[in-house]
Amino acid sequence: MLEMHSGLPIAVRALTRTVRTKGPTELTLLDGVSFQVDPGELVAIIGGSGAGKTTLLDAVAGLSPYTSGSVHFGGVEATADRRRFRSSVGYVPQDDIIHPDLALSATLRYAAQLRFPSSTSAEEIDSAVTEVMGAVGLAAHADVRVRSLSGGQRKRASIAVELLTRPKVFFLDEPTSGLDPVTSEELIEHLRHVADRSATVVFTTHSVDDLRWCDRIVFMARGGRLAFVGTLEAALAHFVVETVGELYRCLADPDLVPLAAAEPNVATAAIDTPSETSRRRAGPVRQWSVLTRRTFEILLRNPLTLSILVGSPALIVGMLAVLFRPDSFDFADPSPSSMVQIIFWVVFGAFFFGLTYGLLQICTERPILRREHFVGLRFGAYIASKLTVLVPFLFLVVVVMLGVLRLLNRLPGRPFTTYVTVGTSLLLCSIAALALGLLTSAAVGNTAQATLALPMLCFPAVLFSGAILPVHLMATAGAAFSTVIPSRWAFEAMGHDLGVRRILAEGGSPLGPPLLDSYGDGATRSLTTYWVVLAVSIVVLLMATWLLLQRSTRRDTR
Repeated sequence: MLEMHSGLPIAVRALTRTVRTKGPTELTLLDGVSFQVDPGELVAIIGGSGAGKTTLLDAVAGLSPYTSGSVHFGGVEATADRRRFRSSVGYVPQDDIIHPDLALSATLRYAAQLRFPSSTSAEEIDSAVTEVMGAVGLAAHADVRVRSLSGGQRKRASIAVELLTRPKVFFLDEPTSGLDPVTSEELIEHLRHVADRSATVVFTTHSVDDLRWCDRIVFMARGGRLAFVGTLEAALAHFVVETVGELYRCLADPDLVPLAAAEPNVATAAIDTPSETSRRRAGPVRQWSVLTRRTFEILLRNPLTLSILVGSPALIVGMLAVLFRPDSFDFADPSPSSMVQIIFWVVFGAFFFGLTYGLLQICTERPILRREHFVGLRFGAYIASKLTVLVPFLFLVVVVMLGVLRLLNRLPGRPFTTYVTVGTSLLLCSIAALALGLLTSAAVGNTAQATLALPMLCFPAVLFSGAILPVHLMATAGAAFSTVIPSRWAFEAMGHDLGVRRILAEGGSPLGPPLLDSYGDGATRSLTTYWVVLAVSIVVLLMATWLLLQRSTRRDTR
């Protein structure tokens, strides 16, 4: 049986949250809510749609902001130092906080490695994983892929992740949503056992059957107002109704007089000091190592993702080989139009691979990232792990693309050192696109938005690269915008290395004079300049991704 720490009492005082709508008006999501929860209690928050159940839960858990009021854990105001309570608070959102492609034991092991100190041994981690799987009744499913678990089992697996750190306060947002009655009852029974082991458990629910396990219920009315706190029987008597359906109609009444705000008793309890809490977190190097191994395993265990990573470059290289004829770069009989298009599409291919590799990395695991950051995950380690896994893939793609096109004589014969510099330019371009994809993935809300963003990001890379229209012929605004397009600098760098200036100047094609300006018309730019510009783009985009993740987290928890 999993042994828990002593639960913390919770005191909520006049909690209010308002948000600005269009115009000068404000919308009230929480309206002066006050109540208390004793250690070891199982408490449900119920109410109709729009009553503010999840808003209240997230505000008390420290995941969402509130305008005024306070939340006390063990007699200490939680808003004063949220980091102090990170190891004491467990939170399970409606979305699963586990990766579906990993085995259950592997999922829990990675979670433990991120949450436990770097000095924790592998034996201790395995013991903790085995213990929590037994506590939620999933010991027999250790080697089962999370995707293959039932809905109730996946929810219990999410609970197991939080039980690893033995939280003193446990929050769950609609844990029984979408579950059948039998599975729902089993899950609430598990929560009852967690509460009986002296953890304070608070959850939201729509299911009336969940309430009979609870010590106390917080009834929320429309507009985020507190209607009643107590047992279901006491609530029926308070509202003078006989059924739960009538009770819900009372809660939906806009004229319902809210419960008078009683001053909760702020009980005290032992709380870890900040120094103790900080020792419970893995360091940045440990986090990077764990996240890198987890990301790599997820890629290997997802056949569709792996086939896209490998198959899409092969398909595009094959199309380039079929589209262009050999010997386009022959000095004796050059084909300037084919030559320019080959260079451009090779560059765009590198850009496209990097962009697509990064575009779904963050938005697909946002609930997991949000929860792991709450318990101490550093965004720098998270972003670095993505680069560590994906950059070698991009390097391999660039090498194979150049090698195949050279063997098929779609690229000119040049010394090996020339192709080293060409490959460096393409790799830098693909990493810049990867960083752009990560930034976009951090900015969008879901995979559908990320998919819609793909053409919006590809069009500028095509139009402002200098291949469709030379940079010096663009409008002033277009020429200025092209300076922030990575494909432009890789296009010029590749042409620089393959001797495009000489071929264009001597080929007698009308394409020559305009494009010569795009390539600097001589030696106005060195290869180092192109690389520096691409490197700066990578750094700026990665920093923007980090700042965006930090800002979104501060917005959620300020």
